Amino acid sequence: MTESIGATTTASVRTDVETTRGRKMWAAFKRNRTAMIGGVVAIVIVLISIFAGVIAPYDPLEQDPYIRLTGSSSEHWLGTDDFGRDVFSRIIYGSRVSLIIGTASVLLGLLAGTGLGMVAGYFRGKVETAIMRAIDVLMCFPDLILAIAVTAALGSNLFNLIVTIGIVMTPRFARLAHGQVLSITENEYVIAARAVGVKTPRILWRHIFPNIFGDLLVAGTLWVGVAIRLEANLAFIGLGISPPTPTWGNMIREGIDVMINAPWISMYSGLSILITILAFNMLGDGIRDISDPRLRGA
Repeated sequence: MTESIGATTTASVRTDVETTRGRKMWAAFKRNRTAMIGGVVAIVIVLISIFAGVIAPYDPLEQDPYIRLTGSSSEHWLGTDDFGRDVFSRIIYGSRVSLIIGTASVLLGLLAGTGLGMVAGYFRGKVETAIMRAIDVLMCFPDLILAIAVTAALGSNLFNLIVTIGIVMTPRFARLAHGQVLSITENEYVIAARAVGVKTPRILWRHIFPNIFGDLLVAGTLWVGVAIRLEANLAFIGLGISPPTPTWGNMIREGIDVMINAPWISMYSGLSILITILAFNMLGDGIRDISDPRLRGA
């Protein structure tokens, strides 16, 4: 009976602590107006991509040669392109591709890079040397050059682009996780877990990963913008998803040929990329504030 009461009390205290911590984190996030704006804009962009079929007034692939390269009007808010397709509708549908590739590739890089970094930081020795020297080789290449090489080998469909950008993101997460694990493995609770015979997978998952997840989440949020920009770069040089599928990078490329007569095609597509990247960067800064006790005043 006493043990039951003690367990209930401990659980209640833990719940109260977590609730208080959650309130402090939310209060810190609300104080950061920049992060609030970024979060709202990011949510709006995500909702637009989800409900593109409802929001877009026209089929993004529908062509009408009689209205090609017309400017903004009540019927076509952002004008039409060289094939008479509605630019606004294509931008709306293009957000789907950018967000899918951006988030999925970062998630892939997070999983692969974090796993490699944690293994290297925990086991040290030859394992660490082999993994981190391979990561160093990958990081020697500029992101775009590495992405071009992988895309040339795999192809440029949606799945391959996610894998390609995921490979580019992997070294970033590996270096971040490796540095964090090197310091955490020296903490007393990790040493104690080893001493009592806790298995390595459990130590990595239960004792180390939760302590580096905050930094990984902040970095991942910031690097979603990098992934979106990288996809646009690949599309601009012809290595993205093949037309007529609407993507922001493809639209910028298509607009270059008619930049003098119809600057809105490239301009609005580039502006969409700018707003999206800026929103995720602002959101990432807010997440950093609430995940760091020193910044949120905890």
